[in-house]
Amino acid sequence: MSDVMSDRRDSPRYALTLVAVVTETATSNVMNARSSDVSRSGCYVDTLQPLPNGTQVKILLRSGDEIFEAPGRVVYMCPGLGMGVNWGLSLPDKTLAILDRWLAKAAKNANG
Repeated sequence: MSDVMSDRRDSPRYALTLVAVVTETATSNVMNARSSDVSRSGCYVDTLQPLPNGTQVKILLRSGDEIFEAPGRVVYMCPGLGMGVNWGLSLPDKTLAILDRWLAKAAKNANG
C-alpha cells in the first residue's frame, strides 16, 4: 500500500510532529490533534476521530511561535487512527517559507 500512496504524493514527506488544529469548514467544528508526516502539499493528522474523505477544512500547524495555516481537504482517512489532509502547492510565499523552514530542518534531522 505504501507504494500506491507514494505514487499519488506530489512532494516528499518528513516525520514532523506539530500541534495541529483542524477546523471543519462547513460546521466550524474544531479538532485538536498533531501531525506525524508533513510535506509541501499536505500532512497526516493523528486523531481518533478522522473526518470523512472530501471534507473541507482549515488546518493550522504550530511549531514554537511559528504558525502555518491553509485551507485543505481530507484526501483519505483511517478509522480510529487519522487522516491525510492536502492543501496543494498554491500557497502564498510567506506561508510556504514557514513550511519550507520546518521541512528543511526535518530533512536535516532525518539525514543525521
